[in-house]
Amino acid sequence: MKVILTKPVEALGAKGDVVDVSDGYARNYLVPKKFAVKASEGALRQAESMRVARLEADKQALESAVALGESLSGTRVVVAARAGDSGNLFGSIGATDVQAAIVKFTGIEIDKDIVVIERPIKEIGLHEVTLRPHSEVEVTVTLDVIPA
Repeated sequence: MKVILTKPVEALGAKGDVVDVSDGYARNYLVPKKFAVKASEGALRQAESMRVARLEADKQALESAVALGESLSGTRVVVAARAGDSGNLFGSIGATDVQAAIVKFTGIEIDKDIVVIERPIKEIGLHEVTLRPHSEVEVTVTLDVIPA
């Protein structure tokens, strides 16, 4: 049975994809849970428009991520944190702190979810922080942690 996915389904497809599945899978799971609708002529036209809209949204998201990456590439951001005499911080620098520092020093608003910190930053000095605004775009920012 041909169905049009109305939501992304793991290992089957994305929203707007037309897929061929068994009758029982469509009747008993996909259609009742509103993951899919039966493929009729009118529904196929609607599916094509959903697919085109999804591709356009993905393209715009990639373009904005590339623009953000170009504007932040090689940026050095300073964060002041309380530290002991040995250079160890009283706590750690997290994604929220990095986000606030980037907004303060560059004026560019970013979401804290794009900040990737492999290990907690617990000492003063220079640290490399990765920003991943899109699955295909990765930017490295230098974080300069100074004692407050």
